[in-house]
Amino acid sequence: MTVIKLKSGGLWVHAPIAPTKECIKLVKELGAPVEYIVLPTFAYEHKIFVAPFSRKFPKAQVWVAPRQWSWPLNLPLEFFGIFRAKILKDEDLSTTWADEIEQKVLSSPEVGIGPYVEVAFYHKRSRTLLVTDAVIYVPNKPPECINKEYLLASAKNGLAVKLLSKGKKVPDEPVVDNERNRQKGWERMVLQILFLGPSNLLEPNASFAQMSQKLIVSPIIKTLVFSKVPEKVRDWVDGIARDWKFKRIIPAHFAGPIKAGRAELLAAFAFLDDFLGERYVTRPSLSLLFTSLMGKAASYFPPDDMKTLSSLDEFLVSVGAVKKTVSGRKR
Repeated sequence: MTVIKLKSGGLWVHAPIAPTKECIKLVKELGAPVEYIVLPTFAYEHKIFVAPFSRKFPKAQVWVAPRQWSWPLNLPLEFFGIFRAKILKDEDLSTTWADEIEQKVLSSPEVGIGPYVEVAFYHKRSRTLLVTDAVIYVPNKPPECINKEYLLASAKNGLAVKLLSKGKKVPDEPVVDNERNRQKGWERMVLQILFLGPSNLLEPNASFAQMSQKLIVSPIIKTLVFSKVPEKVRDWVDGIARDWKFKRIIPAHFAGPIKAGRAELLAAFAFLDDFLGERYVTRPSLSLLFTSLMGKAASYFPPDDMKTLSSLDEFLVSVGAVKKTVSGRKR
């Protein structure tokens, strides 16, 4: 969740989290009324908190990303307790915050059970890009908010480690509370979140190093969503890099804010070149310029770790739950 204080004196809340006592206390300490609550995506894990958060601030207007849907039942927003919500539009200059915060909508064709929709925002004064799931930044060390017991539990050589150990013998040894084991637990936790079934949980260091301390696209989002609509994603990302001079990025997951600009964003999406090829050579691409200067970053996805996701994608395509590729570039 990110909160911006507008020139009006009110607060603009992006992707609200669960309204715990601690959360509401922090918001109220800002000493300003919440004027807007923004749901920047269709995703359930973000949508579910909008209603309880808005009940804490009943005078606030709720704005949501377009084309809302849910699965397995496509339920209306009212079912989630969201009433009289206004719809976010691409590059909408009529919003009361338009002179301070700009917005661009990624609205893809259906990639399977539904479309992928995400709204990116740019806060001009702080030169900050706000995204939801588009990119992430995995910190090297575990955040303080993660309980050490969870880290140590992840460090244990349980069933998951035995199954994902590349056939190596897994020692059965007690886990003592020290920095090394907490770090191992963090690395294993991250790889399971990113890949569902990484190749080697026994020795996670190499894969973790490849995926941390840099701006990346989540392997799950890359495989199951962005690879299906590469033209739409490229247009959206290129538009962000062309129009907004951001110097930091705040994603909704993992670390933030991140010191990163257009070059880092475009490098994170360099893998799109593998899907577009010559189909996209209609105009010079900003990503081609920046990634040629920085070095192509498509290789940051470890091939062995991607096998489970690739197999899952192939299965979902075979049963018709996900489409292989989808056309849909904005012309």
